[in-house]
Amino acid sequence: MTDTDTTDTEATEPEHPARILIVCAHPDDVDFGAGGSVAVWTRAGVEVTYCMITSGQAGSEDRTLSVEDIAAIRIEEQTAAAKVMGVTDLIWLGYPDGALEPTIELRRDLSRVIRQVRPDRVVTQSPQLTLDRIYASHPDHLAAGTATIAAVYPDARNPRSHPELLDEGHEPHAVDEIWIMGGAGANESSRMIIDTTDVIDLKVEALRAHVTQTGHRVDLAEMIRAWGEATAKEVGLPEGRSAEVFRRVDTR
Repeated sequence: MTDTDTTDTEATEPEHPARILIVCAHPDDVDFGAGGSVAVWTRAGVEVTYCMITSGQAGSEDRTLSVEDIAAIRIEEQTAAAKVMGVTDLIWLGYPDGALEPTIELRRDLSRVIRQVRPDRVVTQSPQLTLDRIYASHPDHLAAGTATIAAVYPDARNPRSHPELLDEGHEPHAVDEIWIMGGAGANESSRMIIDTTDVIDLKVEALRAHVTQTGHRVDLAEMIRAWGEATAKEVGLPEGRSAEVFRRVDTR
């Protein structure tokens, strides 16, 4: 399961699940953190749903734009990026960008999404502060990861959590596993490696759709390929391969 000498597209994924839900704080987070993997999964026929907790309202320094304008632009960008990946099911929760907290209300709303989508796997951001990778440890990312994990376990599976969801007709659902983007803290048994070499161009194309965030990066393709190759080298894949890494958390 952790044979790092393989050059198969799925370096440690034993089999693809039928349905994956990806929960992130902002538009573009999924494409930076798991874009290559999403392309692998959708090519294999996996149903992938995105849940964006905020609409990226704070993601522009252009003061001529209103918060509503920025949100509309970023929703359009993420929708276009998702299309590149073969994803058409996007859920927007509309929480305020830059002020995200893992509140009971957010846990309830994420539990509702989990019960609606009924995924086998939930992919989300790390709840752990990592000072070596401060950009990945944006406070909104930490809050998204914390709330998502709590929504998976115990909330979404417990009929006594958020009883109003039962009133809405959303029956409990137990997710089999959580995959944490970046793989921080993973050991050999929990580290999941996805070889993204064959789909790296799709990841770059999806990220280019986020013009407000990447339009200034003339070196975007080189940067993304360098990151992917560095990750692949770190986990022992052959030279010239590209990879994304996750930490798997068993929730069964």
